[in-house]
Amino acid sequence: MSDAVSRLAEVRAAIAAATAEAKRPAGAVTLVAVSKTFPIEAIEPVLAAGQRVFGENYVQDAKGKWPELRQRYPDAQVHMIGPLQSNKAKEAVALFDVIETLDRPSLAKELAKEVAKAKAAGARVPRFLVQVNTGAEPQKGGVLPEEADAFIRSCREEHGLAVEGLMCIPPADEPPAPHFALLTTMARRNGLAIVSMGMSADYPVAIAMGATHVRVGSAIFGARG
Repeated sequence: MSDAVSRLAEVRAAIAAATAEAKRPAGAVTLVAVSKTFPIEAIEPVLAAGQRVFGENYVQDAKGKWPELRQRYPDAQVHMIGPLQSNKAKEAVALFDVIETLDRPSLAKELAKEVAKAKAAGARVPRFLVQVNTGAEPQKGGVLPEEADAFIRSCREEHGLAVEGLMCIPPADEPPAPHFALLTTMARRNGLAIVSMGMSADYPVAIAMGATHVRVGSAIFGARG
């Protein structure tokens, strides 16, 4: 058994324990295994161990791995969890099952255009989450909390995008719980079922605060080079 597979089992057990501790139903939390920058050889044992949902940060990186991996594991799902440039919208729509980093009108417009083309061609289209910059950090992507409701509404009504949830990355130097609470409240207010929050260092806290998806990379794959 590879180190990644044994760590995957530990993370799954910890997720189950945190879910039970929060008195939430078993299976309420989906693990997104963050495979960004890791090669096919590192990802395949984790796929073989039954993990099916993965997260990638870069279109080019994902493009070099997932078409090949999906031939062997056609039920694998890949989430875009890194910043997405508008000029990569076409490739992102073709490649990802979920885009978690929808965060500005120009990107919504480009994605809507590509979704319309994909639907016309009978191709599957991704689902969308809006990224919220809960800490209002200038270096980070995401819509500001006070602008999120209006942005979600415009994505749905003006652009016809099926927004299904929210995502956040709290500031590294602040306790994450208030940020997680804010995102959960915002999702509930907007009738959104998916709340993607929590990473390797804080996912048990996120689960306690209502996360439906946790994005865990280094705790499974180890440190990145």
